[in-house]
Amino acid sequence: RGVVSALRPLLLVLLVSFFVSFALEPAVNRLERAGLRRGPGTALVMLAMVAALGGFGVQVGSLLAEQVTDFSENVPTYLEDIDGWLEDSFGIQNATADLRADYDTGALARRLGNVADDLARFGTTVVNVLFQLFTVGLFTFYLVAEGPKLRRIVCSFLAERHQRHVLEVWDLAIEKTGGYILSRSILALASSLVHWAAFEVIGLPSSLALALWVGVMSQFVPVVGTYIAGALPLVIALLGDPVDGLWVMAVVAAYQQVENYLLAPRITAHTMKLHVAVAFGAVIAGSAVLGVVGALLALPAAATIQAVIAAEAERHEVSEHLIAESSIRRGHGNRPRPD
Repeated sequence: RGVVSALRPLLLVLLVSFFVSFALEPAVNRLERAGLRRGPGTALVMLAMVAALGGFGVQVGSLLAEQVTDFSENVPTYLEDIDGWLEDSFGIQNATADLRADYDTGALARRLGNVADDLARFGTTVVNVLFQLFTVGLFTFYLVAEGPKLRRIVCSFLAERHQRHVLEVWDLAIEKTGGYILSRSILALASSLVHWAAFEVIGLPSSLALALWVGVMSQFVPVVGTYIAGALPLVIALLGDPVDGLWVMAVVAAYQQVENYLLAPRITAHTMKLHVAVAFGAVIAGSAVLGVVGALLALPAAATIQAVIAAEAERHEVSEHLIAESSIRRGHGNRPRPD
């Protein structure tokens, strides 16, 4: 147990690297078929991924820093509005006196300013974290670039009947994980474009950054991603004008329905199908075992396991007679009439 505990960080890195390699391999395979060698193709795909994640971090970090700074500068106005509303509605006077005193002495402003400074470094922190994940990147690079060789090495230690099962599971993992990332990326792009246009019409500040936030968070954060995605633009809209907040709620809710019933079924039809209950259970299990990393890896892992079971498990014809008898016993069917 002590050895496993000591090696847990390395095992986690290897697990993440395997799933990232599964996600990137389809793109590298396409580049290889186009004539680009696997090594340069893998490097190109990984650089594109790092650039996309870094750009997202910079956009969102700058947005959060700007909003916190604006909020700290407008604190007196917000406190006056709250005081006026409480006095008019409930007869409560000077409810925010202590907060205004803190602000006047600079204590509140300093606290908010510190938060703004931290958020201003958010984009840089994201890039630094990407460099700190150098080990994951290194393993991922070799798993993708040397993927065919690695499969041959693994199979060389196995009997032929086991080689078939290993290669089938490996191919299913690549298919499901790659399909998951592809479908989610398409949905994230569509969501970002629609929300960007809507936020521009509403007049929200930093509409592009907000749209990217909604698109990425709603697609890649399991279960609660939609709520986290909609919360940020809603809060920013409410700080400006409550009517804008209502419009943001309407846009996010309406697009969610369009995505759920029109876009997602068509885009994910050939990539990854998971029942909602299975997906929810997979995320809970992944979170319990590996935390945030487990939650993010849960859906492609569950899809792979489901595909393996469907391919390998023996299926039998259902006896309609037994089903009918069961329904009768539970009071949901009609007993056959005697002749």
